[in-house]
Amino acid sequence: MRKLLCVGLSLITGGLHAQMNAKVQAKLDQQANAIEVRVIEWRRYFHEHPELSNREVNTAAKVAEHLKSLGIEIQTGVAKTGVVGLLKTGKPGPVIALRADMDALPVTERNSLPFASKVKTVFNDQETGVMHACGHDTHVAILMAVAEILAKNKADLKGTVKFIFQPAEEGPPKGEEGGAGLMVKEGVLDNPKVDVIFGMHIQSISKLGTISYKPAGMMAASDWFTIKVKGRQSHGAAPWMGIDPIVVSAQIITGLQTIVSRQTELTKEAAVITVGRIQGGVRENIIPEEVTMAGTIRTLDMDMQKIIHEKIKLTATKIAESAGATAEVTIENKTPVTYNDVNVTEKMVPSLQKAAGKDNVMQINAVTGSEDFGFFEQAVPGLFFFVGAMPKDQDPSKVPAHHTPDFMIDESGMLIGLKAMLNVTVDYMYLNNVPKK
Repeated sequence: MRKLLCVGLSLITGGLHAQMNAKVQAKLDQQANAIEVRVIEWRRYFHEHPELSNREVNTAAKVAEHLKSLGIEIQTGVAKTGVVGLLKTGKPGPVIALRADMDALPVTERNSLPFASKVKTVFNDQETGVMHACGHDTHVAILMAVAEILAKNKADLKGTVKFIFQPAEEGPPKGEEGGAGLMVKEGVLDNPKVDVIFGMHIQSISKLGTISYKPAGMMAASDWFTIKVKGRQSHGAAPWMGIDPIVVSAQIITGLQTIVSRQTELTKEAAVITVGRIQGGVRENIIPEEVTMAGTIRTLDMDMQKIIHEKIKLTATKIAESAGATAEVTIENKTPVTYNDVNVTEKMVPSLQKAAGKDNVMQINAVTGSEDFGFFEQAVPGLFFFVGAMPKDQDPSKVPAHHTPDFMIDESGMLIGLKAMLNVTVDYMYLNNVPKK
């Protein structure tokens, strides 16, 4: 009898929680619709006033001012310019972290938007524009709205929400630390200890009104490599009197491609090796002494990552050795795999479907782009998902990619992102607050 009574009470409690959540859901949806105009205004302000990684001073100040006006506890100067807000409901429940990245890119904007960026700067000794060419301005605006709506409905919530406005997702300047890795190092997931973290990314290349996700490895680890090839300088008319590091470098570049195409089990996971920069020589008729090349490695499996690193070193050094040259290889781990906790992902898919509609939420294959959100997910379970915002008049085959001067999003896509972030937060609270039997 006692066991049956416990089961009955559990079912009643579970039903009550579902009912309460439905009531809260309707209110949150209504408030999300009402705040959309302000979300667009915030986004346009940040778009017009972009700031590079670790330099998001004005952006951080605007965010801090907003959170403070909502009565949310704030901490500034986290990982250089980050802002962390803490919303305590005063009721037992999980600690849920929500993250938005704030930095822009050294890209010169090329469109006729009235709020297009006119900001100029010097980056790596080159004059360039500064642009939100990856949508981080939308992430900041959306999370500001999430904070406002959740603060307004604190009485209906349980547990604690930690709002993480992160600098330097695109990578800190040379010689500096930054980004999610530094935030974790400085304890952003502690005091109170975070139970789960959610993040999203607007996508100019995904259909408007859609949400996409993948359990487990969703975005690749990103590593950067540098190879210095040293030969012997000589006159361009007498190459036999020297050791040509340019020819050796060309052979190494070709050799690196065979690591992926011929030595990597691509049926297991995708992998990419790209040489993005090569420098050597000062004059047409002088064979230089040294050539430097640099690039990126993308992997979705830790064992494959280790093997590929070893093969890059072996390929470069042995090809150089065969020509009488030397090759010095350094590999820097930049960001880990963005790994969505399988359990959390499964639980939260219905929350995403409520935001976009069941037919508009889809599971995708892994992508070889990277995201430093993976640093958070190394420490706590998390879910990262994409929100489609491709302009309606765009040809999908010609839509400008992220990190380009023509990057463009349809601002109406932000509402779905806002509702999705609200849904995963509140649903996780209720799913993880049914009293234990």
